[in-house]
Amino acid sequence: MNRTHALPPLSSETLDVNFSSDMHARLCRLCAEHGDALRVFSPLTQGHIHVFNHPDHVRRVLVDNHQNYTKGIGIERVAILLGSGIMVSEGEQWRRQRKMIQPAFHRDILATMITHIHRENSRLLEKWSAHAEQGQEVNLTQDMSDVTLNIVLRSLFSDDLDAIITTHGSNPFALLTEETERNLRFAYRFRSLSKLIMDCVNRRRVQGSEKLDFLSMLLAARDRKSDEPMRDRQLLDEIMTLIVAGHETTASALNWFWYLVSQHPTVESRLHGEIDACSADTEAAVDITLLTYTRQVIDETLRLYPPGWLLTRRSIASDDIGGYSIAPGTDVFISPYLVHRHPEFWVNPEQFDPDRFADSENNRRNRFCYLPFALGPRACIGEHFALTEMLLHVALLARHIHLSYLPRQPIELDCQVNLRTRHSIYMMPKRRH
Repeated sequence: MNRTHALPPLSSETLDVNFSSDMHARLCRLCAEHGDALRVFSPLTQGHIHVFNHPDHVRRVLVDNHQNYTKGIGIERVAILLGSGIMVSEGEQWRRQRKMIQPAFHRDILATMITHIHRENSRLLEKWSAHAEQGQEVNLTQDMSDVTLNIVLRSLFSDDLDAIITTHGSNPFALLTEETERNLRFAYRFRSLSKLIMDCVNRRRVQGSEKLDFLSMLLAARDRKSDEPMRDRQLLDEIMTLIVAGHETTASALNWFWYLVSQHPTVESRLHGEIDACSADTEAAVDITLLTYTRQVIDETLRLYPPGWLLTRRSIASDDIGGYSIAPGTDVFISPYLVHRHPEFWVNPEQFDPDRFADSENNRRNRFCYLPFALGPRACIGEHFALTEMLLHVALLARHIHLSYLPRQPIELDCQVNLRTRHSIYMMPKRRH
C-alpha cells in the first residue's frame, strides 16, 4: 500500500499533554495499539499530535530534515525556567549560541574538569563508607542529585562557588535537589538566583581572572562574525541552562544505573571485575577508555530509562514522514523511551542486557534506534561531559562500595521533562575492600 500523502491512524482516545505518568502510560498503550505512527487529539492544543516511533522517522525529523522542525509542546515551560538558552532558542540565534558554546565542550577542555568530578565523588565515597561502617542506609536518589549538582557547579564556578555560598550563607542552588516540582513557583525561586550569578560574573570581569571552568570559557566566547561576547542576559540564560540540564539528566541516569545493577548480580560482578582491573594508583588517573563493559552498562541504562524520554517538535513547512503527510504547524512527538524498546530493532527489549552494546552488536544496529542524547544538530551539547562524569563516578564508587536495594516503595516512573523515579530509592552500602 502506498501511504504517500496519507495520514497516520487516528486514535479514538485523547492525550492530555501535561508530562504526567498517565501521559506516559497512555502513550505507550497507544503506540502498542497503532504501531509506529499515529495521530491523537490533544485537548490542550485543540489539534492532533502525530506520534512517530520508527528509526526512519527519527532520522527524518531529527537529522535529514531537521531544519523544518522547531521545538514543540512543553518548550514554553522550559523557557520560563531557562530563558532563551541553547535548549530553547531557535534559528540563527541558536546557531550562533551553539557555535559560541561548543568550544567549552571540547574533549581537551573537559579533561580539566576531571578534578571537580573526582573531588565531589570522593566526598560521596566518604559518606557512603561512613554509612557502611555504621550499617546505615543511604538515599540514593538524593545523593545522585547532590553529587551531580555539585559537579556542575564546580565545573562552572570552580572556587568562586565558595564565595557565592559564603555571601548567601548556604548553597543557594540546593533548591534544585530539595524541590522536585518544576512549576512556576520553582521557576521564580530559581530565576531569583540571577543576581548571585551575575555578581560572580562581574567579579571575574573586574579581577580579569581566568580559571579552568565553564564560566571562563563562556566569558571568553566570541561570535564568529561580529567578534562580540555574549550579552549579559544570554550569558545568564546559558549558565542557568548548564546548571539544570547538566545536573538533572545525569542524576536521573545514575539513579537508574545503581538500581539496575543492584538487581542483576552477574552484571555487577563483571562490572566490579573490569573496574578492579583498570584502577590506577590514583582514582583520578583511571583511563575510562578501558572501561568498555562499564560503558555498556551505562548505555543499557540509558536505553531503558533515557532521561529525555520525549522529544517534541513542530513542523514549519509541510513534510513527508515515512509516507505520511505532515502539514505546516503540526505537533510531532518522538519518544526515545519507545524507540529504545522497538521490538523490530531490539531483541527482548524489556530485558536489561548490557551485552547488546558490545562492539559487534553496535556495528549491526540501526544507528537511529538509540538516541538518549537526541540526534542531529540539536543533539545534547554536553553528551561527552555527561558520559565522562558517569564513567568516573562508577569507576570510583563501584571499586569500593556494593549497594543492596532496600524495597521501601515500588519503583514507579515519574515522567516529567526528565524520566525519574517517583519515590526515592534507598540502598544499604557495604565496603568491598
